[in-house]
Amino acid sequence: FTVLVRPTTWMADGMKLLQVMLLCVVSFAARAAEVPVILVLGDSLSAGYGISAEQGWVSLLARRLKDQGFAHRVVNSSISGDTTAGGLSRLPAALDKHKPSIVLIELGANDGLRGQPVAQMRGNLEKLVAQVKAKNAKPVLFEMRIPSNYGTAYTAQFTLAFAAVAKADKTALVPFFLMPIATDKKWFLDDEIHPNAAAQPLLLDAVWPTLKPLLQ
Repeated sequence: FTVLVRPTTWMADGMKLLQVMLLCVVSFAARAAEVPVILVLGDSLSAGYGISAEQGWVSLLARRLKDQGFAHRVVNSSISGDTTAGGLSRLPAALDKHKPSIVLIELGANDGLRGQPVAQMRGNLEKLVAQVKAKNAKPVLFEMRIPSNYGTAYTAQFTLAFAAVAKADKTALVPFFLMPIATDKKWFLDDEIHPNAAAQPLLLDAVWPTLKPLLQ
């Protein structure tokens, strides 16, 4: 009789253990789903061109969030050379995969450097903002600028496009975040276009005042 009972007891204990394990897995998954995600959709300025990923301002953002007690997880979906059109094609999959609560849209510089129509870029920015809002996430636009040698009219229209989209769509706007370093070559790589590692904390400091209020 004792021999017959023991397997039944082991089986009951095993079922209880399995139930506990399943509850732990479900609980962990639920907690993971509750962690808000900040998605960065950018180009080389956010991808950390020419420096290690750990040195880039996006990685520094993740550290600052942790240090200041924010639970947010940062996902960097930036690609060097990307344009607003490229970001527009990549955004839907990124939204579905990461389900962000905030999306930082740092795109447009390459549109301008390639002399693409400002109206086209502005339309893409509007669509990016709309897609983010459709997923109940908060979009944040980054104002971009280009060298004046592209012509006064084009340069002015390009810069104004970002503020215009932000105002029309009631979207947070990060003022040109290269402004703190733009006039000093010591902050750039040899190409004089991409910020070096030493400049990255300054870029984060330029983004933080716009982003922090959205974290509360």
